[in-house]
Amino acid sequence: MNKKLAAALSGGAVLVLALTGCTGNSADDKNDALDAWAKQVCEGVQPQAKKIEAANAAIQKETSDNSSPADVQKTDAQAFQDMSDAYKAIGAAVNTAGVPKVDNGKKKQQDAVKELNDLGASYASLKQQVDKLDTKDQAKFADGLKDIATQLDKLSKSGSDALKNLEEGDVGKAMAKQPSCKSASASAPASGATTNG
Repeated sequence: MNKKLAAALSGGAVLVLALTGCTGNSADDKNDALDAWAKQVCEGVQPQAKKIEAANAAIQKETSDNSSPADVQKTDAQAFQDMSDAYKAIGAAVNTAGVPKVDNGKKKQQDAVKELNDLGASYASLKQQVDKLDTKDQAKFADGLKDIATQLDKLSKSGSDALKNLEEGDVGKAMAKQPSCKSASASAPASGATTNG
């Protein structure tokens, strides 16, 4: 019953990889200010990307086990809280880095920060919904999870336009040069051993 949730969640992970993947060939344009901006953002994003991956992995693991509703609830609630915190922290990193030195940089930055904060709030709301599910009634619990999975699905489909916008052109190139952005996207779900709930 949690499989739909896990499938929807893996869509959400794509968003972070969009932020950290930053594919692109580093043109050797000497834009030191933009490189410094990208370095600051990438260093802020990397630990949060790992946190989101770990949260995804926890839900996937709970899905593959035949876990009790109470265990599923606990794991999902913690995962959503972690994701909420992580998206807000990424928003804060983009905000703290300041305006990137590109055309329309201020609007792109503000839109991305708003989008990240909205995502954080959406995951916080999902956590509250999971907390309220009735774990004693398996059928009700399954229905509740279906509703949450539907919302997650919408969440994973919406939402990354402002980030994509922010990462266009020179910003994307500058981020692609950063080792911390490269390693964040390369660290596909490793073992969840490093997570502490």
